[in-house]
Amino acid sequence: MVQKFSVDPDYLKTLEIKLQSGRNFSESFKSDLFGAVLVNETLAKQLGWKEAVGKRVKYYIDQEKHTAEARVVGVVKDFHTYSLQHKIEPLVLQMPAPFEKDNMYVRIQPGKVTEALAYIQSVYRTFDPSATLDFHFLDENFSQQYKAEQKQGEVLLTFTLLAVLIACLGLFGLAAFAAEQRTKEIGVRKVLGASVMSIVTMLSKDFLKLVLISIVIASPLAWYAMNQWLQGFAYKADIRWWIFALSGLIAIVIALLTVSFQSVKAALTNPVKSLRSE
Repeated sequence: MVQKFSVDPDYLKTLEIKLQSGRNFSESFKSDLFGAVLVNETLAKQLGWKEAVGKRVKYYIDQEKHTAEARVVGVVKDFHTYSLQHKIEPLVLQMPAPFEKDNMYVRIQPGKVTEALAYIQSVYRTFDPSATLDFHFLDENFSQQYKAEQKQGEVLLTFTLLAVLIACLGLFGLAAFAAEQRTKEIGVRKVLGASVMSIVTMLSKDFLKLVLISIVIASPLAWYAMNQWLQGFAYKADIRWWIFALSGLIAIVIALLTVSFQSVKAALTNPVKSLRSE
């Protein structure tokens, strides 16, 4: 059992589908209407055809399962008809019977969409003045297949930003508390000649340790969650190690920026005031 599309000789050219071997349908060959088919690479591979052109196939022509025979005249390059969650299935292309109704695909020149639609409507109404033209853009149809993933991405991005914001507020509070607790120590270190950078490093390193621990814990969990999610796609990208390294680096930078404000403020405080406050 395979998928079958009814297409005319202009289908491949309009959708820019490449031929691997053989020829396209042609109205010059009257036998192509019912006696010829195109197959995709996947079908040829599954049937073990090294040379598919010239092979004979049978297909059902009615509900009583009467069959007719056709000859393979060409093999088309594999192309996706569904989202990347699905594998490319074996496919047969056949010219439609005169009584078959189907969609019409029209390639529109970029920047000429409005004019093209007006022209298509005017031509369409010459054939059926009372009919309503129902049109869709193919790129939008494909985009709809990933609507759930796009919505999920937006929700996750929102929660991620909220989590980062809450974490930064927590770090900011902890840094302020730590600086307040170590006011006297900071004053003594400054009196003894400690630089601003050394004090900032001293106050920041404890927080960086916590951030590094969280990265070590979160990275395997994130890898597992992403790997499980990608299992739903037949065609998927590999999860690269540098993605986690970059995410960890960004987390460290955000933590440093959050903590450094309080650390620098504490390091720049006059040591006389710091010691007096104790």
